[in-house]
Amino acid sequence: MVPLAEVHDSGGYGWTTERRRRYANDLGSDVTLVGVIARSNRQKSDQDPATRMPSLAVYCRYIGEWVATKHRWAQAEREALLEHAAAECPNANITFERAS
Repeated sequence: MVPLAEVHDSGGYGWTTERRRRYANDLGSDVTLVGVIARSNRQKSDQDPATRMPSLAVYCRYIGEWVATKHRWAQAEREALLEHAAAECPNANITFERAS
């Protein structure tokens, strides 16, 4: 969900090689790794929600999964994203389990 380059820019540059490997291969959450078609992946690239948002049809799901992934991996901007999700998607239920 959250591209490796964006994780790096959000503080992941300070992660150990092992933690980066665990993030890149995280199968412990349904939302950390999301399969998409190549065209969609190219359009999104390594952009974050501040520079690219999907259509309104999937907006709440997208922001919810982004926030859950940020919480799971204790990334810096997770609080701002959580506030944004709460304002735009008041019925969203964001659940996550901390990554080790």
